[in-house]
Amino acid sequence: MRTSFPLEAADDTFLDTAHRRYTHIVDIPASREQVWETLTADDALVSWSPVITAARWTSPRPFGIGTTRQVVLGGALRLDERFYRWDENARMTFTVDSASVPGLRRFAEDLTLLSLGSATRLVWTFALEGNPLLRPALAATSPVNRLVTKSIAQGVTGRVRAESVGARR
Repeated sequence: MRTSFPLEAADDTFLDTAHRRYTHIVDIPASREQVWETLTADDALVSWSPVITAARWTSPRPFGIGTTRQVVLGGALRLDERFYRWDENARMTFTVDSASVPGLRRFAEDLTLLSLGSATRLVWTFALEGNPLLRPALAATSPVNRLVTKSIAQGVTGRVRAESVGARR
């Protein structure tokens, strides 16, 4: 049996006020529908981020509010996610319900897609909070966390481009 540590539910207020909050804006030369398809693909995350070593949707399609997913970072940290917002081709937001390691108190992500004519702007916000013992470590690793979350957000661009090239063949 896997060990699981429950987290407190996060919401939009937490996403706006978390001490450890990382927002990345990426302009992608593709439609919102193409970007959304990439974000919701069966191999989402693992296909563009070496940090994400496993990810699987644990809810059946079609996805919506209440959809769940399990993600593994670095082969060690498992996160059980639950989506509380699902606006098709526009926005998805989730809270992490549990983690395989202790110390996290709350964790959430929000992904918003904005049309820029023939391109899409992805605004990806990561927000996390540790318990009092973990907070100093999160503060110390904040620059690394910013780079890691940025690489995850920017990785979508390469994946969308690869899919576009494959579709043209």
